[in-house]
Amino acid sequence: MLSEQAVRQALQEVLDPELDQPITELGFVARLQVSGTGEVAVDLRLPTYFCAPNFAYLMAADAREAVSAVPGVRQVRVRLLDHFASEEINAGVAADSGFRAAFPGLADGELEQLRRTFLRKAHLACQEQLAGKLLRSGVEPAQLVRVRLGELGTDPLVERLRKRRQKLGLPCDDDALLLLDEHGAPVAEEELPLRLRRGRATRVSIESNREWCQGLLATRYGGTPGDERATDR
Repeated sequence: MLSEQAVRQALQEVLDPELDQPITELGFVARLQVSGTGEVAVDLRLPTYFCAPNFAYLMAADAREAVSAVPGVRQVRVRLLDHFASEEINAGVAADSGFRAAFPGLADGELEQLRRTFLRKAHLACQEQLAGKLLRSGVEPAQLVRVRLGELGTDPLVERLRKRRQKLGLPCDDDALLLLDEHGAPVAEEELPLRLRRGRATRVSIESNREWCQGLLATRYGGTPGDERATDR
């Protein structure tokens, strides 16, 4: 029998591309309904009526794809609420027709390049966060550029970094270096200060946008992130 927990775990893998956090943790899942016969309904909400339609479409389409892959799911309906482009996005996601077809004459193309751009930012920010921890613990820059993922233990940030790299097609096994550029090349010691500054700026930007969006969401709907109503029937 299909469980609400299995569906929720699938939605946990769906990220807001700009904020690099699961939509479940951000409070973007307004309602999740799971039937014992395999029908799933997901309602999404965003911080403002005018949130960018390309990001909104990505999240709705990713939610549909993630839930559809759960064993036992027979039918999925994902609906975006309270958004100026809800009608176009909901129709496009339901038909699996793509962003360009949902916005004919307005969209230049599909959204994979946009997704990769923000995955690269998330990858850079996550590397900086892990590198900062190591530097504060006494690791020297010359050592830092040689650190491999397998040496970092079970830090949740390592798993987060591996997932971003997997999506980008970058090395993510235990033997992979912690510090790689966007093409998978090692970061040289002389490049380290600039790369860490870029990573810090990117991370602060992501975190600031995340807090701002969560504040807007709370103002718009009340409550706290993750308090969506969920039912099995």
